[in-house]
Amino acid sequence: MTTSIVTAQAPGTASRTAAAPDPVRLRRRRRLAQWGFVAPAVVFMLLFFGYPLVRNVVMSFQHFTPKTFFTGDAPFNGADNWSNVFRDPLFGKALWHTLVFTAGSLLGQFCIGMALAVFFSRRFPLNGVLRSLILLPWLVPMVVSGIVWRRILDQDTGVLNSFLDTLGLGGHTPWLTSPGMALLSVILVNIWIGIPFNMVILYGGLQEIPKELYEAASLDGASAWRTFRSITLPQLKPVITVVLVLGFMSTVKILDLILALTDGGPADATQTLGTLTYQNSFVRLDFGAGAVVGNVLILVSAVFAVFYLRANRTEGK
Repeated sequence: MTTSIVTAQAPGTASRTAAAPDPVRLRRRRRLAQWGFVAPAVVFMLLFFGYPLVRNVVMSFQHFTPKTFFTGDAPFNGADNWSNVFRDPLFGKALWHTLVFTAGSLLGQFCIGMALAVFFSRRFPLNGVLRSLILLPWLVPMVVSGIVWRRILDQDTGVLNSFLDTLGLGGHTPWLTSPGMALLSVILVNIWIGIPFNMVILYGGLQEIPKELYEAASLDGASAWRTFRSITLPQLKPVITVVLVLGFMSTVKILDLILALTDGGPADATQTLGTLTYQNSFVRLDFGAGAVVGNVLILVSAVFAVFYLRANRTEGK
C-alpha cells in the first residue's frame, strides 16, 4: 500500500522538478535587469563626459586653429602644445594662484559657514528670517555678484572706500587694481558667495546630531569648546567631507567671477587655470594650448578625488 502511494506520487514530483526555474537562467535575467537600469547612466556618462574628455585630450596633441572648424584639418604636433604651455611662465603663476584661491576660499567659507551654522542651531527670534537673508549671495548669479562687487571695490567711486574714508581709515585702497591686493579681494568675494552653501549643509548636519550627546556632555561638565571638539566635529565628519569636496570642485574651476572682477589682471595677478584656459582658447584662439591647461585642471581635480576616495576607504575600515 505504501509502495503504491509513493509510486503514484512520483510522476507529480518529477513534473514539479522539471518545471522548477533554472538557476542559471534566473541569474542571467537578473544580470540583464541590472544592466538595463545601469545602461542609461553609462550611455549618458559616455556621451556627455567621456567623449568630451577624450576629445579634449586628443586636441591637446593637435595644431587646432579656427581654420580647423571649416576644413577639419588638425594635424598632430606631438607634445609641442604641452611643452609650450609648461615653458610659459604664466602657467606656473596660474597654477599657484589656483591653489591659493581654492585653499583660501575653502578655508574662509568653511570656517564662517560653520560658525553661522552653530549660531543658527539655537532658537531665537527671527532665526528663520536671518537664515533666509544669508542665502541671498548664493541665489544671485555669480556674474551679477562679480559686477556688483567690482563697483563696491572700485578705488575711486566704490562704496567700501567711501565708507572707510568716512571712518577716517583711508579710502583709497586699490582692492582690484593692485597686484598685491587683487587676488585677496577675489578670494574674499568668493568667500562671501560660498558662505550660504556651507552654512546650509552644515546646519542640516547639526540637526541630525542626537541631543542626548550634548545633554550628557553638559552633565559631565564639558566646556563649549570641548563639546564642539569631541561631539560636534566627529559627528559632522561625513557632512564636512561632502562640503569640502563639493566646495573644491566648484571653486577650482571658477571663471565667471574672476572675469567679472579683474579679467585675470592686474598684471596677471588673478590669473588661474580656469581663466588661462579661457584666454588661450577664446582670446588667443590657441585651442591646443587651451586643451592642455584644461587637461591639467581635470588632472588636479582627479588627484583630489583619488585622495578623497582613499581617505574614505581607510575610514571605512
